[in-house]
Amino acid sequence: MERRVVLKTNIEEAKFIRSGKVRDLYEIADYLLIVATDRVSAFDVVLPNGIPEKGKILTQISLFWFNQMRDIIENHIVTANVDEYPSNLKRYRDILESRSMLVKKATPLPVECIVRGYITGSGWKEYEKTGCVCGIKLPSGLVQSQKLPEPIFTPSTKAEKGHDINITFEETIKLLGEETAETVKELSLAIYRRASEFAEKKGIIIADTKMEFGFYDGKLILIDELLTPDSSRFWSMKDYSPGKPQESYDKQIVRDYLISIKWDKKPPAPHLPNEIVQKTAERYKEIFKILTS
Repeated sequence: MERRVVLKTNIEEAKFIRSGKVRDLYEIADYLLIVATDRVSAFDVVLPNGIPEKGKILTQISLFWFNQMRDIIENHIVTANVDEYPSNLKRYRDILESRSMLVKKATPLPVECIVRGYITGSGWKEYEKTGCVCGIKLPSGLVQSQKLPEPIFTPSTKAEKGHDINITFEETIKLLGEETAETVKELSLAIYRRASEFAEKKGIIIADTKMEFGFYDGKLILIDELLTPDSSRFWSMKDYSPGKPQESYDKQIVRDYLISIKWDKKPPAPHLPNEIVQKTAERYKEIFKILTS
């Protein structure tokens, strides 16, 4: 893989829809083209320099997991092979190769579907205050990063800016209707359980993960990304030690650096030193190799 860092794309033959923190989205006839750049964000701010290969790794991990879950639920992938893209996109092969997906144009649900198998992150903060996560009462006396008795479904609403907001299952039913809410809950838990079982054989704990669903031709399908380092917390089983935060295979190195320099978490974000960029790139590559080899 080449070391070029892709921070933005410009696919003139496609209709540009929007840019997220990482992905650029285009419309091509009846499909969407999702291109994962190498942009990296921290504390909801996109940083000026990216992480080499990050977009490729996110795309390839998603494709790997989408394939693993096909018998549980269909997904939005049409093809990730540039040779099968419309002919007018071929001239962008150097950008699209390995980091893009042509997908069905589904209508996303207004809810992020999060499954937690361990108590960490915002779930831990909520548990410390209330003993609950998203309205689910948990056993007393849990410590940070502890494995939960059973994985729990803890949805959130999507925020255009800033952090998503955790909601209860009752609120999810109000947003989606009871049948759809129950269905995405069961599907999310089934996907998490299968992924966790697979990852544990590779020495990896999936502490929690976030997934998205949408409707396409009246049918519920899995969309967006799946079980990537940007949407999940991956921990090493051999280094796992409950009672404290764990090292994750993600951009934690970036967050730790920004905290160490006392950045105020407001734009513009500082430029990352090369050493931090390279260490982060290695973490992404490492989890990709562990899971897919």
